[in-house]
Amino acid sequence: MSDEREVQEVLARYVRATDRRDGRAQGALFTDDAVVQIHTKEGPDRYEPFGEPLIGGAAVQYAVDNFMEPHPEGGSSHHTTSDHIIEVDGDRAHLNAQFIVFRVRARRRPEAGWPAGALGAQGTVEPIESGYYDTDLRRIDGEWKIVRHDVLMDMPMALPGGLT
Repeated sequence: MSDEREVQEVLARYVRATDRRDGRAQGALFTDDAVVQIHTKEGPDRYEPFGEPLIGGAAVQYAVDNFMEPHPEGGSSHHTTSDHIIEVDGDRAHLNAQFIVFRVRARRRPEAGWPAGALGAQGTVEPIESGYYDTDLRRIDGEWKIVRHDVLMDMPMALPGGLT
C-alpha cells in the first residue's frame, strides 16, 4: 500500500472510531504528545481556536469516552471525508480533507411489522457539521500516527452554560 493510502486510512479509522464512540481506537491513532484543536469559522478564511487543545492519545480517548454524547437508540452518526490532499515527505505527512457529519435516526420497526405502503429506508439522515481536517502525521516504527490534528469547523459552536 502506498504511503498516501496509509495516511488516508488513518483518517478513515479516525472517523469510524468517532461514529462508534470508540475512544480506545481513536486514541491509538495519536502520539503521546499529539495536539488536537477544534477551530470555529469566524469569518471568510478566519478560524478561531475553540476550547483548550487535547494533548496526546490518552486525552483523545478520555474525551471520546467521557464527553461525546452517546447515540440514542436507533441513532448514529456518519462522518464522510472527501477531496483528500496528501503530501508525504519521508516519515512525515500532511493531510487535508473536507468532512461532513450526518445525524442518522432509524425508526423503530413496529412489533406488527412495517405498515402497508412502507418502502425504503425508515428514518432520517441530516447533515449537522462540516469543515476540514488539517492533520500532520509521523511514521513511527512503520506506523503512521497523528501528531497534530486541527478540526476547522465551517460554523461557530456553542456549549451548554456558555463554556468554550
